Amino acid sequence: MSEPLDIEKELEEGRKPGNQTFFKNDTNNLLVVTRGHPFERDNFFNMIDSLGFDWSHIEHPAAQYFFKKENLKKYDAILFYDMPGFNFDEVNDESKFFIKPPQEYKDDFIKFLSEGKGCVFLHHSIAGWPMWDEYSDIIGGRFLYKPGNIKGKKSPDSGYRHFVNYKVSSVSEHPITKGINDFEIEDELYLSHVFENDINPILKSNYTFVRDNFYSATNALNGKLNSNEGWEHPDGSNLVGWTKSYKKSAITYLQFGDGVKSYENQNVRLLIRRSINWVVKETKELKK
Repeated sequence: MSEPLDIEKELEEGRKPGNQTFFKNDTNNLLVVTRGHPFERDNFFNMIDSLGFDWSHIEHPAAQYFFKKENLKKYDAILFYDMPGFNFDEVNDESKFFIKPPQEYKDDFIKFLSEGKGCVFLHHSIAGWPMWDEYSDIIGGRFLYKPGNIKGKKSPDSGYRHFVNYKVSSVSEHPITKGINDFEIEDELYLSHVFENDINPILKSNYTFVRDNFYSATNALNGKLNSNEGWEHPDGSNLVGWTKSYKKSAITYLQFGDGVKSYENQNVRLLIRRSINWVVKETKELKK
């Protein structure tokens, strides 16, 4: 027979107590949504733990059935670290590669935005649901894995660049960035579409967002990683963080979040925490 478990000893040696199965009403409750893009799960959720919120996690496709008013009412904000809408086993057949979101899910999504729910989108979430144009309007930008249409105009596929060392600076005074000095980070950057006329910029990078500094997303899909051969793309925006609103919901997008160095960056953690707090507070104002 095994020895009885000494809980106090286990906790002293590093085991963490489990989270409650209910939510307190006096804290900001967070729903975290993932799947569609690989990531270092343990390191990512260590970062989520550090933010100080009560949180739950849900993945696609289950998330598409969970986004109902009754299920979301206890959550003050949603953190999107997902990238739905693709089947990467069918990259050569666009009819199978791109997946349309279910109409019921789209209706539910717009409904909760209309009623007010703070949303924070991170990193690769800007590529999500490529067959749903309104989704890019909600976020304030779009990353294209293949050439497509952006606001009625043809556009080449977007660019990416891993392991970029760059400096982040505040664009203007904002509750999310107040008091945060310029900082260095190693992360992935995108040469993609930022709808600058529809957003309030809060953060910029000192990296140069031109074709020669990035690689083609379509080339990567075709097995040519880190290649911009035969690819052209206009110069892009250096914004890596912004806010906006959609319906009665406050929105923040932060481009950070490709890997462990980004997760562990204390400024990134602070920006995510403040973004969550801001969308909760701002959404309450929008609902008045």
